[in-house]
Amino acid sequence: MRLGRIGYINCYPVYGAIDRGVTPLAAELVTGTPSELNDLLAAGELDVSVVSAVEYARNASDYVLLPDLAISCDGPVRSVALFAKRPAERLDGATVLLTASSRTSVHLLELLCADVWKVRPRFAQARAEAADLDALAGLPHEAVLVIGDPALLLSARRSYEFHYDLGEAWKRWTGLPFVFAVWAARRGVDARAVRAVHRTLLAARDWGLAHLDVLADAASHASGVAVADCRSYLAGLDYALTYKHLAGLTDFFRRLAARGLVPDGSLRFLQVA
Repeated sequence: MRLGRIGYINCYPVYGAIDRGVTPLAAELVTGTPSELNDLLAAGELDVSVVSAVEYARNASDYVLLPDLAISCDGPVRSVALFAKRPAERLDGATVLLTASSRTSVHLLELLCADVWKVRPRFAQARAEAADLDALAGLPHEAVLVIGDPALLLSARRSYEFHYDLGEAWKRWTGLPFVFAVWAARRGVDARAVRAVHRTLLAARDWGLAHLDVLADAASHASGVAVADCRSYLAGLDYALTYKHLAGLTDFFRRLAARGLVPDGSLRFLQVA
């Protein structure tokens, strides 16, 4: 079994116990960016992985969802943000950079631009990592979408006059939580092995949420973000996939399907019994 994980600190509450040997894992861990893991799972190079929510929607016929496990927020998320030099409502025709952004975050931004802020900016890819955020100043742009640890660092710098938390913007718009990532397994992979990995992930998550102080300290060392900020950030995320999360997820998918961005389909879950 090959299990994918995102290297950002938002995955620490799920993988921290596994890394420390608290929860043994009968699988090989593969670390990558959201986009890399999306592609690896689609190519069959991974059996199970955390993937962008949109990636599941695009390939729902090939995947099954692992129940009760996701990365979501019910309000501000802090690590998915649009930083702008002018108000969002004035970004029509403006250049918006996307820095190593997941497909889910990009589609969420597109929806917010079209339906909330009523603008049509020009999107351009700019592969900037945490250490290279200063390089953005040399690229012509009016706004930039940043996800993961770099978003936490850039927020602390206050380099842009306007800051839009996309989780908060979605909550204000719809009143629902937003699910950024889910765990999915490829159809055809041994179900018993997948269920074993699923149980391990749930147990690891429970340990992680009970040891956020330990994880926040490790996250600070890895990211350069202050310990207190890491603690509040991790505590503000939700790692469950309840009915209210599913309501937000299906509403997001419905809006994307109406624009022809993802197939219109139903959610399919791993049978855990």
